[in-house]
Amino acid sequence: MHVLIVEDEKKMAELLKKGLEEENHSVSLAFDGRDALELAQALEYDAIVLDLMLPGIDGYEVARRLRKGGNKTPILVLTARDTVPDVVKGLDLGADDYMTKPFSFEEFLARLRSVSRRGSADRPTVLQVGDLILNPATHVVTRHGEEISLSRTEFRLLEFLMRRAGRVIPRNTIVHSVWDSNDDVEENTLDAFISLLRSKVDRDHKVKLIQTIRGTGYTIREGGKAS
Repeated sequence: MHVLIVEDEKKMAELLKKGLEEENHSVSLAFDGRDALELAQALEYDAIVLDLMLPGIDGYEVARRLRKGGNKTPILVLTARDTVPDVVKGLDLGADDYMTKPFSFEEFLARLRSVSRRGSADRPTVLQVGDLILNPATHVVTRHGEEISLSRTEFRLLEFLMRRAGRVIPRNTIVHSVWDSNDDVEENTLDAFISLLRSKVDRDHKVKLIQTIRGTGYTIREGGKAS
């Protein structure tokens, strides 16, 4: 699951990120409403964890703008605002669930899984490009029936590309999604991981799936010639 956490308390955001990554989820962070809107509109997420008390554009306005713009990504509000009017307002603006702080991480995970399922009707349970198959639930990747062993980052990168199969993804979009914006990602880090993926996914096969689009980024697709 790919999750966007919108939380201005950086310690809280990092704790949530760490906990989710230990559960094999990928996480992006936004610390204010403006960044949250930019990320949510530019990238695809399985769920958004949204605080309400944000600097600048608050969480209510973030939810309202996303829904008004047609963004249907499930939203789990996580906030210290616990009055009934606050809850009603959050749900009326398009949130799918509402949790108040303090909270147990186990309940948070359960609520997050629940809301993410509401937006997954059009998402395939198994991703496939040619004879390459990735199961997001079991983290099993096979090509031509042979299992491929991937590191956590390799898996996240491959899943990100396969969810957008056939589309050319700019380099900065990939980096921003696969690696958190606070991570110290060197210029050639993405290229190095693409090379690692190719060695595992494409090396022993005639058909090469992972392709470089010069001057733009990368794509994964069956056949065709990258330009």
